[in-house]
Amino acid sequence: MELKALAEKMAKVYEENPKVEAIMIAGSVSRDWEDSYSDIELHLLWREAPDDSDRMGPIEKVGGKVIDFHEYEDEEWSETYWHDGVKFEISSFLSETITSVVGKVVLHHDTCLDMQCSVASFQDGKPLFGHSLLLDLKEKVSVYPDTLREKMILDNLDFGSRWGNREALLNREDWLMLYQVMVSVQSKLMGAMFGLNRMYVHHPAYKWQRKSLGRMSVLPDGFTERMEEVLVLHPVEGLRVLEGIIRDVFALLEREIPSMEMEIRTYKEKSVFVRSI
Repeated sequence: MELKALAEKMAKVYEENPKVEAIMIAGSVSRDWEDSYSDIELHLLWREAPDDSDRMGPIEKVGGKVIDFHEYEDEEWSETYWHDGVKFEISSFLSETITSVVGKVVLHHDTCLDMQCSVASFQDGKPLFGHSLLLDLKEKVSVYPDTLREKMILDNLDFGSRWGNREALLNREDWLMLYQVMVSVQSKLMGAMFGLNRMYVHHPAYKWQRKSLGRMSVLPDGFTERMEEVLVLHPVEGLRVLEGIIRDVFALLEREIPSMEMEIRTYKEKSVFVRSI
C-alpha cells in the first residue's frame, strides 16, 4: 500500500480516541521526498496526556510489532512499530506544548534546532485529523521573522577554535578529527543558509541535504555540488573546496544583508585564521 494511504488508514485508528485532537503526516512523506527507505512519521496532538493503553491500543488493534516504546521525555512520547511491512514512527505531544514551541521560535526567535524541527514539521505536515488546529499552527509559522533570520545566520558563523587548526590536522593526517571539524563547519554553513532563505530547519543533522538545498533560492554558485565534493574528494582537495565555499558564503551574506556587515565581517576574519606553527 502507498505510504500516504497507509498513514491515513492508521490515523483512522488513532482518531477513535477522544483524547486525540489532531494527527498529521510528518517527515519525508509529508514533503513528497519518500523513497524505498522511507518510513511513516505521524505526529499526534493530545488534549490530555496519553497513558500506555492509549498508545499501545492502536498498535495492538492492527497487529503491529513494537520496536521501541519510550516514556515521556523532552515533552514528547514516542514509539516505533512495524505494520503492513512499513515502519511507523509516532511522536505525541500535548497540543499546548506545540503551541508553546511555536511561540518560542516564531515570536521569541529561538534558534534551538529541536524546536525548529518541530515548527518545520507542522509547516510541511499533511493534516489527517483535526484540520482546524493544524491549519491554525500552519498559519502561525507561515512567516519567517527577520530577527530569527539574523540570529540563525549569526549563530552559525562561528566555526569554533578547531577550524583554525585545520592545516595542522591535515599535515598530521589526523583524518578523524579533521573530518569532524569539516562536517561541523558544513553543518554551520547549512544552518546559515536555512536562515538566509527563511526556512525552518527540519532535521538537526540536516538530513535530505540535496532536497533541502533544492528548495533554496539564495545560495552561492554550485553550493550543493561543492558541499558534496568536500567529503568525497581527497582530504587536501576537500578542505580547499570547503574554504572556497566559506569565502563565497560570506560574500553572499555581505551582499544580501548589508545591515549586518559589521557582524559578518567579524566572523569572516575569524574564518580565515590558521594557527601558525
